[in-house]
Amino acid sequence: MSRPSDFAITALAPLVWGSSYIVTTQFLPNLDPLTISVLRALPAGLLLLCLVRQVPHGHWIWKMFVLGALNFAIFWSLLFFSAYRLPGGVAAVMGALQPFVVIFASRFLLGSPIKVLSLLTVAAGVLGVALLVLTPEAKLDMWGVAAGMAGSASMAFGTVLSRKWQPPVTALTFTSWQLTAGGLLLAPFVHFAPTDWSTINATNVLGLAYLGLIGAALTYIIWLRGIQIIQPTAASVLGLLSPMSAALLGWFFLNETLSTTQSIGMMIVLLSVLVGQYALRSNRASPEPALATLQKS
Repeated sequence: MSRPSDFAITALAPLVWGSSYIVTTQFLPNLDPLTISVLRALPAGLLLLCLVRQVPHGHWIWKMFVLGALNFAIFWSLLFFSAYRLPGGVAAVMGALQPFVVIFASRFLLGSPIKVLSLLTVAAGVLGVALLVLTPEAKLDMWGVAAGMAGSASMAFGTVLSRKWQPPVTALTFTSWQLTAGGLLLAPFVHFAPTDWSTINATNVLGLAYLGLIGAALTYIIWLRGIQIIQPTAASVLGLLSPMSAALLGWFFLNETLSTTQSIGMMIVLLSVLVGQYALRSNRASPEPALATLQKS
């Protein structure tokens, strides 16, 4: 049985991810999304590899590249493409659909039961995110919508497969493998990115260090640890906290306003996260199997 502290710790990851928007806009305005993605994933992954001094072998090699693609290379590429084609609010709603995909992917890949209450909870969470971030001026771009939904599906399957494919290593090592694989998959495309590398400055380095070390390495260690302990569906519901965090940080640091509608949306998101954990309480997996695997290694 998972403890409340396990959910609280796992929730830190999406809360920190909500800061990515501010860091990107305030510290990295001269860098394109592809360059940011590569410099966010690959250096952090290689640094963690140097710390753990362990590389995947056998079938874990191709599995890490699949996970690196789903959780980083494909997800980040489509996420940024969607963000450029859609207003921020619409892109956030597309991301909020991820728990729906996780619910059905968990059923197909892990045999987890689908509960009506969990579906209703996720639907309420999407509504809350919509109230929090959508504006009347928001316009839809079909390519942007398609990219947003595909990006959500990519990380959703990456989340579920990260539970299904658990190597006999720590979350730190697991994260280093995935980050490195994702960065290597993105690296060949940097040549086509429009960023002028001569414009990179100390502010950029600071922003990239935060996104790589905190927003990727540390948070994914927390996230993958959480997936090992709690069900992927329960973890994905916590992802609804990310747009809420972004809105609060924008209000606090950028003096953005929070309307009554947005405040209501925030309350709905928080309620859906709390009810979601209750709805999935009987699906929670004990951490013993993962720990037993580690002990055998």
